[in-house]
Amino acid sequence: MRKGYFVPAIVVAVAMVSCGGSGVSDGLRVGIWDTNQEAAVVSVMKDFTDETGIPVNVEVIPWDNYWTLLEAATSGGVLPDVFWMHSNQSIRYASNGILMDLTDRIASSSVTDMSKFPPEIVSLYNYGGRQFGIPKDLDTIALWYNKKLFDEAGVPYPDSTWNWDTLLDAARRLSTGGTFGFSAAISGQSNYWPFVFQNHGWIINNDWTKSGYDDPRTIEALQFLVDMVRDGYSPGPGVFAENNQHALFQSGVLAMAPIGSWVVGEMNRNAYVREIAGITVLPAGRDGTRATIMNGLGWVANAATKKPDDAWKLLEFLSRGDVQGKLSESGIAISAFEGTREGWVRSFPSFDLKPYIEQIPYGVLFPYSKNPIRWHSMTDQFLIQAWTGDRTVEDVGGEIASRMNRMLADE
Repeated sequence: MRKGYFVPAIVVAVAMVSCGGSGVSDGLRVGIWDTNQEAAVVSVMKDFTDETGIPVNVEVIPWDNYWTLLEAATSGGVLPDVFWMHSNQSIRYASNGILMDLTDRIASSSVTDMSKFPPEIVSLYNYGGRQFGIPKDLDTIALWYNKKLFDEAGVPYPDSTWNWDTLLDAARRLSTGGTFGFSAAISGQSNYWPFVFQNHGWIINNDWTKSGYDDPRTIEALQFLVDMVRDGYSPGPGVFAENNQHALFQSGVLAMAPIGSWVVGEMNRNAYVREIAGITVLPAGRDGTRATIMNGLGWVANAATKKPDDAWKLLEFLSRGDVQGKLSESGIAISAFEGTREGWVRSFPSFDLKPYIEQIPYGVLFPYSKNPIRWHSMTDQFLIQAWTGDRTVEDVGGEIASRMNRMLADE
């Protein structure tokens, strides 16, 4: 759900859910990409219609096609009035004049209070000192573990006292008979980025001009994970090419995996996972440093909408604590609005989700720039060469940094 890569343009059937209107032309068009959130979003849109009389039509566009259709809609002038935005895309859309500037409307609103949202998430949708989005949610990464496999191996469950060394020892003891102790997948947000920041490494500097992939601390963190694969404590890229870490955990192949909060609904649908899964905070670095990656989606409006006042009324409505709380209680995502996150924790009684909330103070903002998709994709392509042992981590890190620096200069 949190990835952001373009795919070739294809013909797509767009699911539309009418919420108070008889068709798209009758009300505001709202674009989202997650069918799992459809029912909850439609419910709050009905609340909005009941309050304002403004009909809303929710268009559910699958993630793999969302950005392709948005690109086409931008060119064709049929962009939804209000839609979801990802940090990977926000600066590009804002800088090209596609998003409505909300700054003055927010300043004059008696409803929207941006101080109720984490400043890190607010900043994702700010460009040139102007605000282009209302935070929708936030996410963090936690460590999931298979209690059944831990019990069989006689390994104590992970907890907040764990660090890299504890994790490594447990992964070694749990890697037997077709089971891997840990998931060292090549996935920045869920897997290797947290380890980089736990080791005081970095991915990109604050002014988006320089890569941190050649920093010795970054390389040391990547080497820690590569060694997990080399020693047989984690599957390698070949295994992950066939099945993602969520599927491997659900099938009992992985004893531990770092998993994003946006996957909880999927995990909850698996009866085996509901029976055996435990969740705790990510292990700390060797010196006790904690870090998880924190990201969040935003609600934005089309700068060219023919209904700018209605679009703003909807964004203002979506910024309210009661509305964000209702969405959180539905279990679709952790609310970005302070004081409304416990509803999400209670929404999946099979799991103790508190570790996701407990890590918010240690959240490191999702690394991005004006056009991060280019270098996000490039880094994964080259890291495979280190994960397979074809090249050293230091060599790969240096090449990634060199290529990424050139991409950043082009931005």
